[in-house]
Amino acid sequence: MSRNRVILVTIGILLSMFLASMESTVVATAMPTIVGQLGGLEHYSWVFSAYMLASTTVVPLYGKLSDIYGRRKIYVIAMALFLAGSVLSGQAASMTQLILARTLQGLGAGGVQPLAFILIGEMFDLKQRAKMQGFFSGVWGVSSIVGPLLGGFLVDKFTWRWVFYINVLPGLLAAALVALAWREHAQHHERPAVDYLGAVLLTSSVVSLLFGLLEVGTLGSWLLIGTAVVLFVALLWVENRAADPVLPIHLFRDRLFSTAIAHGVFAGCAMFGSVSFIPLFVQSVMGTSATQAGITITPMLLGWVTASVVGMRLILTVGHRRLGVVGTSVLVVGAFLMTLIGAESSQVVMMVFIAMMGIGMGLSIPSFLVAVQTTVERRQLGTATSTIQFSRSIGGTLGVSVMGAALSIRLASNLSAAGLDPKLVDRLLDPLPSSQLVIDAGVRLALADAIHSVFVISFVAALLGLVAVLFTPHGELKDKSSEGNPPVISMD
Repeated sequence: MSRNRVILVTIGILLSMFLASMESTVVATAMPTIVGQLGGLEHYSWVFSAYMLASTTVVPLYGKLSDIYGRRKIYVIAMALFLAGSVLSGQAASMTQLILARTLQGLGAGGVQPLAFILIGEMFDLKQRAKMQGFFSGVWGVSSIVGPLLGGFLVDKFTWRWVFYINVLPGLLAAALVALAWREHAQHHERPAVDYLGAVLLTSSVVSLLFGLLEVGTLGSWLLIGTAVVLFVALLWVENRAADPVLPIHLFRDRLFSTAIAHGVFAGCAMFGSVSFIPLFVQSVMGTSATQAGITITPMLLGWVTASVVGMRLILTVGHRRLGVVGTSVLVVGAFLMTLIGAESSQVVMMVFIAMMGIGMGLSIPSFLVAVQTTVERRQLGTATSTIQFSRSIGGTLGVSVMGAALSIRLASNLSAAGLDPKLVDRLLDPLPSSQLVIDAGVRLALADAIHSVFVISFVAALLGLVAVLFTPHGELKDKSSEGNPPVISMD
């Protein structure tokens, strides 16, 4: 690939990351308004879970398909699904339609983000990758900062539907740039059959587990969880015998890879799970607008981006292990401080604690991604990268599901104990003038206490992530991904 082609593909990837980060933050600030108008609080986690469930289960499959059939074709397909889901989400007239559209959107998003990182790993070697990671994180951060503010502005001034429509133009442009400029590497090995049985078992086990967690405590939920365990055991049996498994069991024998996966699951649960409920807390408990909710989570994104840029400049001298330990420790401290937040807490103090969580993620997440991309062989780059993405996605999905269930159970118990009508909660979420009545302070306190359980779960997950990181092996990174395959182009 020529330098010009690399530049065009890089711009396309930047737009992809812009799109992905905008989607997560824009929707987060709009969700309290959406469920307040289309449904009730019982559907809050479903709108997140449908998207995250779909995007999570297909991540390993996208990585494997891109290894076999090429990055460009699979990337364009993923982007088409994502944009179709975005348009349908914006047109949804009911909560059911929105959930179905979000599912389609998730099926595309499950390929867009990991393929963006795979393309980065394909084009650049270790030194270049570390430099470029900071640049990519900066662009990702700009969109993440704009996202909450733009989402709040669109909801307050126009309609929540535009938070989905804004994906269309940058998505089309990104797909066009990658499709026209990317050139595939020559394949030096035969294309094996896709491990569809493994993909089906992986998807089925994850779906069963998440549905079981949504209604945990009932007979049906335990049956679903039991089914998930059986399917997962079958998945391990199949993948150990597959010629080219969708879930790379052999890579888990590598201590660095296993540690990165464990960190991804717990950190994803702590961050992405809790951040889904922060706008709900700010709007319903603190009584602010959607724009204020967006401003509240902005420090987390600023902290993430700044720490990522600094961390990638230090990784070659400080080492990925030290960055991982320090970053996860900061995440733990921030998550613990979030458990101290209450109905009367200052919004500014809350923003400081959220920023600490972002700094922790910014230091630890990119360091593990770069370390794994550097140590695997090029032919396994797509699978390894997508599996790392999968670990964070499944962690976030599990976090939203478990936290949503805990929130519902705790809130129902609090309202019942206080003799309050659960429908009053919807009026905290609905921004229409007819809902701006005097709400019993007991409802806000009940919801604040329920969301507190979410922050406790986030802290426990972060703590488990720190324990996992302590097992990261010592030693310098050796770039195996470019052995026998020189970098596409020198960017020095």
